[in-house]
Amino acid sequence: MTSTSLDLSNHTPMMRQYLTIKAEFPDILIFYRMGDFYELFFDDAKKAADLLDISLTARGKTGGNAIPMAGVPYHAVENYLAKLVNLGESVAICEQVGDPATSKGPVERKVVRVITPGTVSDEALLADRQDNLIVAIFETTDKVKKVIRYGLAYLDMTSGRFVITEPESNEQLLAELQRLSPAELLYSESFSTPEIISQHKGLRRRPEWEFDLDTAVNLLNKQFNTKELNGFGVTEYPLGIAAAGCLLAYVKDTQRSALPHIRAIVCESSQNGVVLDAATRRNLELTQNLQGDTTNTLAEVLDKSATPMGSRLLKRWLHFPLRDFSILSNRQNTVSTLIEQDLIGQIQPLLKGVGDIERIISRIALQSARPRDFARLRNALQLLPELQIVLANQSEYLQQLAQHCLPIPTIQQLLEVAIVENPPVLIRDGGVIAPGYHAELDELRDLSQGATEFLEQLEEKEKQRTGISSLKVGYNKVHGFFIEISRSAAHEVPTDYIRRQTLKNNERFITDELKQHEHKVLSAQSKFLALEKTLYQELFEKILPEISALQQLGQAIAELDVLNTFAERALTLNYIKPKLVHQAGIDISAGRHPVVEQMTQEAFIANPVLLTEQRKMLIITGPNMGGKSTYMRQTALIVLLAHIGCFVPAEQATIGLVDRIFTRIGASDDLASGRSTFMVEMTETANILHNATDKSLVLLDEIGRGTSTYDGLSLAWACAELLALKTKAFTLFASHYFELTLLADQIDTLANVHLDAVEHDDNIIFMHAVQEGAASKSFGLQVAQLAGVPKAVIQRAKQRLTELENQQAPTILPKQSEQSTQLSLISQEHPIIDTIKNTDINDLSPRQALDLLFQLKSQIE
Repeated sequence: MTSTSLDLSNHTPMMRQYLTIKAEFPDILIFYRMGDFYELFFDDAKKAADLLDISLTARGKTGGNAIPMAGVPYHAVENYLAKLVNLGESVAICEQVGDPATSKGPVERKVVRVITPGTVSDEALLADRQDNLIVAIFETTDKVKKVIRYGLAYLDMTSGRFVITEPESNEQLLAELQRLSPAELLYSESFSTPEIISQHKGLRRRPEWEFDLDTAVNLLNKQFNTKELNGFGVTEYPLGIAAAGCLLAYVKDTQRSALPHIRAIVCESSQNGVVLDAATRRNLELTQNLQGDTTNTLAEVLDKSATPMGSRLLKRWLHFPLRDFSILSNRQNTVSTLIEQDLIGQIQPLLKGVGDIERIISRIALQSARPRDFARLRNALQLLPELQIVLANQSEYLQQLAQHCLPIPTIQQLLEVAIVENPPVLIRDGGVIAPGYHAELDELRDLSQGATEFLEQLEEKEKQRTGISSLKVGYNKVHGFFIEISRSAAHEVPTDYIRRQTLKNNERFITDELKQHEHKVLSAQSKFLALEKTLYQELFEKILPEISALQQLGQAIAELDVLNTFAERALTLNYIKPKLVHQAGIDISAGRHPVVEQMTQEAFIANPVLLTEQRKMLIITGPNMGGKSTYMRQTALIVLLAHIGCFVPAEQATIGLVDRIFTRIGASDDLASGRSTFMVEMTETANILHNATDKSLVLLDEIGRGTSTYDGLSLAWACAELLALKTKAFTLFASHYFELTLLADQIDTLANVHLDAVEHDDNIIFMHAVQEGAASKSFGLQVAQLAGVPKAVIQRAKQRLTELENQQAPTILPKQSEQSTQLSLISQEHPIIDTIKNTDINDLSPRQALDLLFQLKSQIE
């Protein structure tokens, strides 16, 4: 039975209150506060019991049936919320807002916040070194061009970063979603390509009217306190704005509070960056490896950031490399300065002390910060003067960063006088506001702690009055204040003493004076906690005007952290500063794979790459396991690192800016979509052939291997021709089809290279060194032997190989030209060929021709 199907008249007032609230949130788990527990009922209880592995019980009955019920203790709720959020679930927190002392019937309750995977800001619910994004996508059909167009918006609630973009195709939308990896994804009811979003969790279907453009513009202007959006440079992206409107409305509805840290919206354009499609991000293993975890990735090698916000920024840079010479030069030069001026060791410990102020600032803006957040912010601000000294008189860009890291004395001083040195985790128990900050609070604090001075004076006075030297005034939480006297002296107590408790060796009493003091203390405790909470809440209001400056501080610290990390990595891993040039081309001397060189126990073999306008494609041959894929990937990674301003693993590198990086490496089925390995390969290849330009870097590995030999060779040949002659992209093309090496004789801008290997007594030694020219053989049988294929199979394969080689299979390919790119495979010398060549067809009678045909067929069979 669902909660929405119940007749409220059959329920108690408490359950009627619950069901009324639940009706507002039919698809969200309701955590309903009852005393020290958050309770769940009906279907919510069943679902939570299953997801959280908690007990499912019952409370009362409705219609003769018990009401399912489950609960979690309020003091441990974060652990349960974290688990639900990770599962993509949303939770509405329903708190008591009324006063139990004055309430008639159930205490008033209301939902104070809806926690969703994409909007959480609580420290305990987030991975500190990973962005947590909520994304909205809007789809519409261009009736003129008859194509589907998309708008996308994403928001990082933990920083206020609000971005829109308009992907130009399904492939770009897929790539964007893979880059952003949203914790929660909003999409319109009419969204027509569910396969694009099906792999994501936290899916939220939203009504079409939430994507209305006019509503979105009004909502955004209201949020930013502006009259128009022209100042943000986003007005040319209406689909992105429509998505942003839906997203902002959703966030406002769930947070149920002001969002002062969301202060602007920006547009990301593919024209500003190097486009990476989904396959390329996956194949290059930037932040996630092919197995789906974060080990042995480029991010793992590079990320030695001192702060979590620096770590998150580094990963964003990896997924959005830039083509802006100015920005990249600033980053490179800053890294050089940090190394040359020996600043790395001075900056890193300071940044570690700063911590994750980016997320602290957002919690302050949302008024959900905890006492220790304020203490961490105070500690971070105290480090800024020292950071200013380190950055003084350095490069221009470092001084620009330093300007955004200026001390904020008003906030620093406020937090120094307002917050105790080591505050408790929560405000509810008090003890957060420092002594001396507020006179009335100090007075109430003294009273609530028993006014020690008063008790000492009372004890001394009673000793003199009674003559009992062992008399003591004490306190405990159960019995309150008391006067304790040993049983041997009990007969000496005055008549105004009232017995409170009898112990084995002592008697405890109370007096009217002590009763009055106890009443004051208990009253002071409640007043003290109430006043402290009020003063704590006022801190949010006092810091709010500086949110903008604090956000700039967080951004500058994060960027400084990434650049300092680049400098440390360059020194530690022997990276060099690449030379960025406007002229197209890639010239790398002794390049290394940044991840593989860290994994291997042996010395990594460095290799060169040279791609110019006169040498745009390399056909790469060589044995399996010889290092072809590593060589190709390291080239792409070095180019990508140069496009984020990082130094690169090489002896020298000159790199012209590229517009896109494409990879077609590895093979995998997409069984969920009914696509075979070959179909996946061809789909990715088609994307490259349609979208690559003469400024793109293309990596193709084993094109055509998923089909028959001739089909595969034909496809590989045609793809290579198209990329070399028409697209003219910078291409690394690895293949086992040795016939492709003949293209170097036909196309001037194509060259052969191979990965070297040495054969000795049927064994193979991989040299992993790139050499000019084509490989002499594939070494396939030797690799099979290394893999443990039975010797009998290897021997039979050798026999069959000899037979095939003696048959002289078709291998020769004609000279090609840009005007004539038709593929034709002409066989090498063969007895049948000889017969045909030596036969004058014009002299054959029909009968003779038929006899010849039977003869040739017989030979073939």
